[in-house]
Amino acid sequence: MVVGRHAGRAYIGSFTAAGGPGVLTAAVDPDTGALTAIGATDAVADPSYLALSPAGDMLYAVSETTDGALAAFRTTGGAPELAAPLVPVGSAPTHLALHAGHVLTADYRSGSVTAVPLGADGTPAPAASGQLRHTGSGPHPQRQQGPHAHQVLPDPSGRWAVSVDLGTDSVRVCALDGNGDLTLHREVALRPGSGPRHLVFHPRGDRAYVLNELSPTLTVCAWDAEDGTLKPLGEVQLLVDVPDGDVYPSEVVVAPDGRFLWTATRGADVLSVLALDEAGDTPRLTATVSCGGHWPRDLAIDPSGRHLYAANERSGDVTWFTIDQETGIPRQAGAIEAPAASCVIFD
Repeated sequence: MVVGRHAGRAYIGSFTAAGGPGVLTAAVDPDTGALTAIGATDAVADPSYLALSPAGDMLYAVSETTDGALAAFRTTGGAPELAAPLVPVGSAPTHLALHAGHVLTADYRSGSVTAVPLGADGTPAPAASGQLRHTGSGPHPQRQQGPHAHQVLPDPSGRWAVSVDLGTDSVRVCALDGNGDLTLHREVALRPGSGPRHLVFHPRGDRAYVLNELSPTLTVCAWDAEDGTLKPLGEVQLLVDVPDGDVYPSEVVVAPDGRFLWTATRGADVLSVLALDEAGDTPRLTATVSCGGHWPRDLAIDPSGRHLYAANERSGDVTWFTIDQETGIPRQAGAIEAPAASCVIFD
């Protein structure tokens, strides 16, 4: 493929401890969605999750290590280049997001959310300005002995930061003040033992879908940005038949037009297709398809809404799919080698 000036970029995070290349940069064919590797950097250990600045000139990554750190790269035509020293955050951060001039990290092992302020040039401050520690536990004897913040993201209004905690079966709604301090506004309990992992908002902004890792289900919630209120409405199964062995949902994405929702489930190694009604209250499972590899840790949709991408951690590849615009069913169209892949994002 010839990389033209209109081709986009994808960034793939991976676990260097498992043989991953670190952050892999790929060109994206705007017509087919095909990926072509153009550079990589292993300057940071285990950059498992990534986020781009609004201008696309800065790439942020968690270092999912015991100590835990935030890295900032300047994006180039090839491999991103470190722009500043690493900033310590909580232990084993698994997710990050930009919010109100800060990068927020969800720190799985320490059960916390950390706020790191950004300078005018987009580089992080030498030290985090605030950290909110979760408390609590759940019924699972191994996975829920304490809090495990797995994701943090701003709500569509930009007023709130929402953190999803697998260990406490809850979602926390937080406020970030001008000093970078996080304060808890409200904690919302979900079904005990469900193990919430990730959340995505409907494009309309008044519904949220929480993916549960410890059971293959999706919790549908109403979201009120004015009051910062999340209200569970019900659960939906993600698999017709749950296979024996380890089955762990990993990611959920929604179509830009709000008609479909897709999830990835490790162990079963499938993508589930759910059709959304107009209200968004009753997702309906319509199909499951192979993820094209093994252990899909992440699922992403490209900016055009025409292609899905699965980061298959254990088979070491990223597969891409063309979405049928009438049915929402993805059809595999190709794959790129990406050892220990954990995340895919687009500029």
